[in-house]
Amino acid sequence: MSSSSCPSCGSLDTRVFHTQSGIPVNSCLLLESQQAATEFPTGDLRLAFCHGCGFLFNEVFDPTLSEYSARYEETQGFSPHFQAFARALAGRWIEKYDLHDKDILEIGCGKGEFLVLMCEIAGNRGTGIDPSYRPERTESPAADRIKFVRDFYSERYADLSGDALICRHTLEHIPDTANFMEIVRRSVGDRQTTVLFELPDVLRVLREVAFWDIYYEHCSYFTTGSLARLFRREGLDVIGLSMDYDDQYILIEAQSGTGTGTPSLAGEDDLEVTAKAVDLFEEQYPARIATWRNELRQIADSGSKAVIWGAGSKGVSYLTTLGVTGEIDCAVDINPYKQGMYMAGTGHPVVPPEYLQTYRPDVVIAMNSVYLPEIRQTLDSLGVSAELRGV
Repeated sequence: MSSSSCPSCGSLDTRVFHTQSGIPVNSCLLLESQQAATEFPTGDLRLAFCHGCGFLFNEVFDPTLSEYSARYEETQGFSPHFQAFARALAGRWIEKYDLHDKDILEIGCGKGEFLVLMCEIAGNRGTGIDPSYRPERTESPAADRIKFVRDFYSERYADLSGDALICRHTLEHIPDTANFMEIVRRSVGDRQTTVLFELPDVLRVLREVAFWDIYYEHCSYFTTGSLARLFRREGLDVIGLSMDYDDQYILIEAQSGTGTGTPSLAGEDDLEVTAKAVDLFEEQYPARIATWRNELRQIADSGSKAVIWGAGSKGVSYLTTLGVTGEIDCAVDINPYKQGMYMAGTGHPVVPPEYLQTYRPDVVIAMNSVYLPEIRQTLDSLGVSAELRGV
């Protein structure tokens, strides 16, 4: 059992089902030397499940250990596949909610790429809040209509709002989810603001025992149901709930209300299936780890060379959880800001795809299978005939 109450609903009916120790406290923060990477600070994970609302959380998460600054390199924006997804999503939200010549607020805007899209496509004005924002990366004809605040979203910014409030891949980094959503609700007030959130779906992680999708910065894990319940408890009426990006992401759309002003949507009634998925993850986790360790050992024992593709959070979690050392020499990443750096925990160097023309790996392991076609195309263009596998 867990000794912690649920940060989302306050229930005491929680239990710890997964623990890890000594995991890097940042996985998108690259280091300039291998020594700094291998000596990077670590923290512990005690993943708890709330039987009351279906929320999952790290009950020993320490927010003082994680750094979110200009050094934080989280963007997926260098991938053509991800770019196409982001542009399609922006266009969909713009048309669905008539977000033309409107004011857009984005909480946790990262490097500002999505907010720029929203403003470029439909002539909107934007405000983005994120401590990791890098002003030199914004080159857009819409730049003069966008204001960026390099800070964490808090009560200080509760007076900011707009015609749409967007928050993508941020809520999973927030330990006190209820308090965060209370601030969002006060910010929205009684205005006709459309609230648009996107974040990872933990039900897929549990069912696939995708251990590489569990890492320190992600202290909060949602299903469609637990997310909708949080929104409704905070007085937001849910008007849209769906999955996207190969069913990896939850999209939730809401508006100011009482939380009971809209009917329950498909995907909200998932407490029972989530509880079963938690049990499945707990039961199958040891075998999943053993299978991957054995696979990497077989590759090394055969004299073959393997690399991973993706030096972000999934890559760090994959390498550190498996305790990978000599079985893999490096990680490939298309983000030029990561290349030449080292991954926290294991100290693996990050190399550009062109490095493989000389290195000639036998196996390339993609940290996200959604990118397999894109990676295969790149390998073919480089003349690298390695076997390509997804996690």
